[in-house]
Amino acid sequence: MSLAPEILSRLTAIVGENRVKTDADSLKTWGCDWTKIYAPAPSAIVFPTSIEQVRDVVLLANEMKLALVPSGGRTGLSAGAVAANGEVVVSFDHMNRILEFVPEDRMVRIQAGVVTEQLQNFAEDQGLYYPVDFASAGSSQIGGNIGTNAGGIKVIKYGMTRNWVLGLKVITGKGDYLELNKDMVKNATGYDFRHLFIGAEGTLGFVVEATMKLERKPRDLRVLVLGTPDFDSVMKVLATFQQKLDLTAFEFFSELSTQLVIEHTGIPRPFESATPFYALLEFEALSEAMADDAMALFEYCVEQGWVVDGVMSQNETQAKNLWRLREDISETIAKFTPYKNDISVIIQRVPGFIADIDAIVSKEYPDFRVVWFGHIGDGNLHLNILKPDDMAREDFFAKCKVVNTHVFETVAKYNGSVSAEHGVGMTKKPYVSYTRSEVEIAYMKAVKQVFDPNNVMNPGKLLDI
Repeated sequence: MSLAPEILSRLTAIVGENRVKTDADSLKTWGCDWTKIYAPAPSAIVFPTSIEQVRDVVLLANEMKLALVPSGGRTGLSAGAVAANGEVVVSFDHMNRILEFVPEDRMVRIQAGVVTEQLQNFAEDQGLYYPVDFASAGSSQIGGNIGTNAGGIKVIKYGMTRNWVLGLKVITGKGDYLELNKDMVKNATGYDFRHLFIGAEGTLGFVVEATMKLERKPRDLRVLVLGTPDFDSVMKVLATFQQKLDLTAFEFFSELSTQLVIEHTGIPRPFESATPFYALLEFEALSEAMADDAMALFEYCVEQGWVVDGVMSQNETQAKNLWRLREDISETIAKFTPYKNDISVIIQRVPGFIADIDAIVSKEYPDFRVVWFGHIGDGNLHLNILKPDDMAREDFFAKCKVVNTHVFETVAKYNGSVSAEHGVGMTKKPYVSYTRSEVEIAYMKAVKQVFDPNNVMNPGKLLDI
């Protein structure tokens, strides 16, 4: 689908020459995210450089009934940034400046296109820390993180992106400019619309600026990787360590993921033994006594039969290498066209939940390789089904969608979420009712109607209007 010359001319007048792209390569590049299910088919890509330009693009979209799709780092995993139906993609690549740092409040005001790692590095330069972290930090953008309320590997201590957003500047679907919360920690003046836009996936409007809170830098981080004989042992290790230590991360991954990462990267095994599952723990060793406590807990877990073998980092380089066993999984399995599920329950329900899910997967996918990993310290599991080499992609995805019903029925049974941190987009949209009630969905649609009455903002994502 191509845009009328008049519309292209008006878009160019708004954002400037060379800021509108319609060539095939650009449409393919900026029209997709990391999902492989939907083919990108946008009509144009626009690159605004200011809040005023974003507003004018939105006003034009309302006038001409154009559909707009926000584009950040395009690292999403639920097709939330895929333009598959002739939409105009609004890329924030050129709105990537850090605007203001306020040391007294430990906060920084940034444009939506700032890359996560860019913010992390800026914080470090100030002697501070931005703790929301994940494998795509080098390319994901803060606007996209806010749109999906991104989590990652430090949630057990630091929480989700939502916990770090002090204020937002947004352009609503109507084209209105709103400054939300004005960067205050305390502001008891009614509805906090900031939290509606966090996790809304661009369906209410576009985040154009954000004020993010920073934290003190963690000190003397130590990493342990422990091999366990079964998944129940992973949960017992978590409970044991949490009784004594304030963990900054608790991750798990399977032996298959370890094998694939080692083959892909050439990094060594953490220890000689191969076990069905592994737990990765991180904590601040602020004293030698805390390191000694960790070793004592490790030995206790071995005595109980919950841990077969393990290793604790002795320096920063070793800690980074141990983290690679977990952090390199997504990149490693990308070549297998994985079908991903990002599901969560409260920690108390994790053992029964994963047992039920594993039984479904074993029954329905007897010939498929399954990679388990996730942020088990906050109840978030990533289930990855790897496509066999000799199976067509369409047949593979069709098979996975059939089994999705069983998986999400189990999610509903345990009162969990069909999307813990990847957002809903298009891939999870048919299953939102397993987590949200009909009444909730009706209220969500009503909110959408208020902010975006003409449905120009990322239509077809999250909700069907």
